[in-house]
Amino acid sequence: MLGTIVNTCCIAAGSIIGSVFKKGIQEKHQEALFTAMGLAAFGLGINAVVQNMPDSNYPVLFIVSLALGSLIGSIIDLDKRFQGLADKLSVGQLSKGLSTGILLFCIGTLSILGPIQSALYGDNTYLFTNATLDLVTSMVLASTYGIGMMLTAVVLFCWQGSIYLLASLLGNFMTADMMTELSVVGGFLIASSGMSILGIKDCKTMNMLPSLVIPVLFCAIVGMI
Repeated sequence: MLGTIVNTCCIAAGSIIGSVFKKGIQEKHQEALFTAMGLAAFGLGINAVVQNMPDSNYPVLFIVSLALGSLIGSIIDLDKRFQGLADKLSVGQLSKGLSTGILLFCIGTLSILGPIQSALYGDNTYLFTNATLDLVTSMVLASTYGIGMMLTAVVLFCWQGSIYLLASLLGNFMTADMMTELSVVGGFLIASSGMSILGIKDCKTMNMLPSLVIPVLFCAIVGMI
């Protein structure tokens, strides 16, 4: 859990730093940093897709996962429900910041593979790398949305902690194929979030979250056949 604790502390620290120096960062500079983070998110997502897709044994699975997952998410309307819940717990634009932060911090290859690598092999490299990225991102988000962005640190700890515990308990259940397919879909989601940040298109990535479940279920079923 060391890597997850470090990652959580980096987000908390970044949120504090960003909110403290908020007045010292001009709007145009905030926009520049935010654009940079949007590009970084998009790049990380595409990189995850490019790295893992050649290793995929089910080249059409990511299409089915994105389509079916998005359909389920749209029917449930996760984005609207999340925004409604966040609005009740916050004021102003914080809900948008929380939604963006949670997606950036949690729905990424490093944040998914990191806890698994840590649990199965004691390797925290992915999580330490993710912590560095999240430190910068949380500073930018907090400079725009305020100290409330610290709430994302709690969500990240629960998210990565849950994956860590599941990986520890399930062990060999999480096969190489499953992780590859999950990383491909996760890459598309983080790229989608980057597009939303850049204002290219609001992909409502929150509604696409069920897409992550499809490859896990598929690989689990195939493994039992």
